[in-house]
Amino acid sequence: SLDAGGGSIQFVRGLEEKVIPAIKLTRSKDGSTGVATFAFNNPNVFDASTSSEGEVTGMFMVDDEGELSTTDVNANFANGKPQSIESTFVMKSPAEWDRFMRFMEAYGEANGLGFNKAN
Repeated sequence: SLDAGGGSIQFVRGLEEKVIPAIKLTRSKDGSTGVATFAFNNPNVFDASTSSEGEVTGMFMVDDEGELSTTDVNANFANGKPQSIESTFVMKSPAEWDRFMRFMEAYGEANGLGFNKAN
C-alpha cells in the first residue's frame, strides 16, 4: 500500500522490505552524533523471486520527505544461504538525528511499531 505518510525500508530500489528490523540507537553524550544499527532476520529481499531484481548495495529509508541511505550493509550467510542483513546508519549532526527520527516515526506508523523517541 502506498501510504503517502508512510516510511519504508528498501535494499533494492522500489522493493519494500517487509521484515521489521531490530533497531539499536546510540547517541553521543553531547547529542551531536548518533548511530542506528538495523538487524533484519530473513529479509524478503533474499527471496529467490526478488534476488533477480538486483544486488543489495545499500539500505534506503524512504518517506514523504525523501530518502536516507547507507552503504554500510552486511549480509550474514549460513550454509551458503543469506540469513540476515545488518546495516549501520551514521548521523553526524543533530539535524541528521532529527531527520532520522522523523523517518522512524513515519516507518513506525506505517508498520504499526510503537517506536519511542529517545530524548
